[in-house]
Amino acid sequence: MNKLIDIERFINEKVTERKQSLLQADLVQFDKELNERINGKSVLVIGGAGTIGSSYIRAILKYKVAKLVVVDINENGLTELVRDVRSREELNVPDAFITYPINFGDPVFKKMFLKNAPFDIVANFAAHKHVRSEKDHFSIEAMVDNNVIKAKTLLDLLVEHPPERFFCVSTDKAANPVNVMGASKKLMEEVILAYSTKIPITTARFANVAFSNGSLPFGFIERLMKKQPLSSPMHIKRYFVSPQESGQICLLACILGESGTIFFPKLDPERDMKTFSAIAVDLLAAMGCEPDYCKSESEAKTKAKALTEMSSTYPVYFFESDTSGEKPYEEFYTSQEDLDMDTFHQLGVIKNAKRSSMDEILPMFSALQQLFEKEDLKKSEVVTLMKKYLPNFEHIETGKSLDKRM
Repeated sequence: MNKLIDIERFINEKVTERKQSLLQADLVQFDKELNERINGKSVLVIGGAGTIGSSYIRAILKYKVAKLVVVDINENGLTELVRDVRSREELNVPDAFITYPINFGDPVFKKMFLKNAPFDIVANFAAHKHVRSEKDHFSIEAMVDNNVIKAKTLLDLLVEHPPERFFCVSTDKAANPVNVMGASKKLMEEVILAYSTKIPITTARFANVAFSNGSLPFGFIERLMKKQPLSSPMHIKRYFVSPQESGQICLLACILGESGTIFFPKLDPERDMKTFSAIAVDLLAAMGCEPDYCKSESEAKTKAKALTEMSSTYPVYFFESDTSGEKPYEEFYTSQEDLDMDTFHQLGVIKNAKRSSMDEILPMFSALQQLFEKEDLKKSEVVTLMKKYLPNFEHIETGKSLDKRM
């Protein structure tokens, strides 16, 4: 039970099963263009303390930016980001490198932005990203506010001070969404695409980032440290990319994409999909343990309490998924979207994503804001309104939240 493992190596060997980055060939092929478009530039990264944002920062610091400003509400995360990038020999940290623990939707952000502008490259990773956040109308309002309404406020500011490149991260769950998180990201896509004629904008949908902050695999590490049981759905399969690959996907999309395009990784459903339960079993094996399969949460917690340093088995509880918004499969695009599968080795590009006009999206914002002003608002009302603007939003409601699981 005391055996330490190299998580990065474990991800490469047992999760992605790739010895080198999925994006290696594209990074080599477009090295000249990347250097020309990044070196000497001023960069702003919003939400830079999270897994994907910090991975993007490590990817872009392989080049020679002149200035890097990072914003995130996670003050501790920013502290670790600074320590991490300054401890890496291979990164080019500019003299003008500063982090701000502020919310990009607050007035102080605009003051900071104007003081440090102009920015050549802006990337936004600030988002509610978990289906778990779909609980009631309070959590949904916060999610839509962060993922959609604040995104528009940021875009209005960027139109006044246009960068050469703007990137805003999306999710695979925006393709035919079944949960509010995915629907909010699809609305975000439509908003940023409406602005794509005013400033150069790209986005990317991609898979689960293995062991990202707050993810279920990340939770496995936390449970092991606290000698608590591992728990996950049994048959839910997901695509996975490594943290390094997540940053590289966003970098390539941001720097090389045409305005209005949506990027996604080329992954094979037979080769590249994994269940969370399989990752849990492999993680235990890497630590020298066998899973002790339990039939209930109660049994798993009781067995976890009896663990000793000499234990060779570890309690796990795997179950059938029955929570709201859980999509049984993953997809990066729909049948109505026109794809470019040739320009990049391991990235596909959606070329004809729907672009609403400003006249079409403004009523949506007005309707959302009016709805959120209701004192007796219900979750179902928010879902109904979102379906009005997203006809392909098929919400899966079971009445159960992930917060009711370990």
